Amino acid sequence: MSIFIPSTPQALAGQVAALCQSRPSVTVVAVDGADCARPVELARLIGSAVEALDRPSNVVSLHDYVRPASLRFEFGHEDTLSYRTMWFDYEALDREVITSSRDRQTWLPKLWDETTDRSARSTRETVHERHVLIVAGPMLLGRGLDFAITVRLDMSEAALRRHTPSAAVWTIDALLEHHSAVTEPVDLEVRYDHPARPAVRAHLGR
Repeated sequence: MSIFIPSTPQALAGQVAALCQSRPSVTVVAVDGADCARPVELARLIGSAVEALDRPSNVVSLHDYVRPASLRFEFGHEDTLSYRTMWFDYEALDREVITSSRDRQTWLPKLWDETTDRSARSTRETVHERHVLIVAGPMLLGRGLDFAITVRLDMSEAALRRHTPSAAVWTIDALLEHHSAVTEPVDLEVRYDHPARPAVRAHLGR
């Protein structure tokens, strides 16, 4: 039975990069974590570790794939069901990043600007041979998305409440509900209550 091994963010990033090396073609990685876990920061560390192995990489933030405010806030600004089901455009993420990078050798860095609530008007970019795209954000797993490698940053309810800004505390129940409903196996399960001191359990060969 695998156990949790103490690690560091840099070592965790290197561990993910090493997993990418076992997949020589275009590889899409998921870093699933609440916003307060700062999954994009870890994704950038992974990208740097990947590039040190002479592979191109890019990070995709799920917040660049939000739905328009008219849909996000249709039932109010703090509706937990909306946050789970309508806030992020997972279908567009699949179409424009995950599937497109493999089938069309292109990907779209941004779909929607969350701040201006307008189209990001992003230009499609070419996916190079052995490219690694790292998608980071909350509630990525359990959506039927075909990621090659999955990393889940687990925080206890106490840690979520400790790290989440007061304006976003309402999202915690949605995060916990989604997490409890997901049975999808992951490659790397990470205890992330203390992001500077993660503990990692690998589920390789899942």
